Amino acid sequence: MSEANEKQATFLGTYFDRDSVMRLSRGADVAAWIVLTLYVLMWASSFLMFLGQYFSGLYFDKGATFLTVINLFVNQFQPLLPGIFYFFGLQAVSKLLLIFLDMEDNTRRAARK
Repeated sequence: MSEANEKQATFLGTYFDRDSVMRLSRGADVAAWIVLTLYVLMWASSFLMFLGQYFSGLYFDKGATFLTVINLFVNQFQPLLPGIFYFFGLQAVSKLLLIFLDMEDNTRRAARK
């Protein structure tokens, strides 16, 4: 109960500002969602164009076999992978920053006792 009533003293021995780390963490969260949204929109556009060409018979009119079309279908999901990796990477950076802040705060609290 006494921990909640403690004042947050600013300790000048750190190499970072707590508020700037929190802003950086929030910025990484927002950037992760923006990157994922952009990649999903680009993928959806490409996939819808593929489906339009497939159902109009464009591939089969040009002499494509069924295996060629399957290969083209599978390759439609490849552009989405970097966006997923960037999303999880930025989310990991955001959460790691918060974990490091918690570790630092717990270390200071333990040192005071």
